[in-house]
Amino acid sequence: MADANPPAGSLDALFDGYRRFRAESWPDLQRKFETLSRGQSPKVMVIGCSDSRVDPQQILGAAPGELFVLRNVAALVPPYAPDQSHHGASAALEFAVRVLKVERIVVLAHAGCGGVSALFNGAPPEASDFVVNWMDMAKSAIADVDPALEGDARQRASEEACVGVTLENLHTFPWVRERIESGELALTGMHFGVATGCLRCRDDKGFWADAPLD
Repeated sequence: MADANPPAGSLDALFDGYRRFRAESWPDLQRKFETLSRGQSPKVMVIGCSDSRVDPQQILGAAPGELFVLRNVAALVPPYAPDQSHHGASAALEFAVRVLKVERIVVLAHAGCGGVSALFNGAPPEASDFVVNWMDMAKSAIADVDPALEGDARQRASEEACVGVTLENLHTFPWVRERIESGELALTGMHFGVATGCLRCRDDKGFWADAPLD
């Protein structure tokens, strides 16, 4: 018999979650997933952070199959570099843009991002093998943040500046740029406040404002 309250992180806890999914969600979702099993056609790609507190599907109220999601540390995409190295973010981007032909790419940052903090304040020694080098691609964001800012204001400005880096890097991909110029693809920057639930959006001129609620 399964433990009534299995410890978080245990296999039993994961199986409990699966059982709830099958009992509570699957009956309503089964027909939807049967349709999705024949293929996907999302219109939006979301590049988000791996942070456990920030689920793009939940924040944007999307149903299964509506978002093609790439998640990594600090929601970054490197510049276009088609070489023999392994490019997970670029591969996901290529599939979304060239195969699925998404119509919008959203770069979704969030409050309290550990990757951005590592860039601006230094990474913990346990994160030195990969995180430091990964975040180095966003180092140009440092110059975009007012050094007079402090605390939460500085952190948010840093997170928003990193969104700008990813948006700039997306333009280095020729097939992204071509679809933007043809009007087939749009780019949007967003920032989610974990404590407040507030979503901010970046306009074409780089200014940020709260997303409308009505």
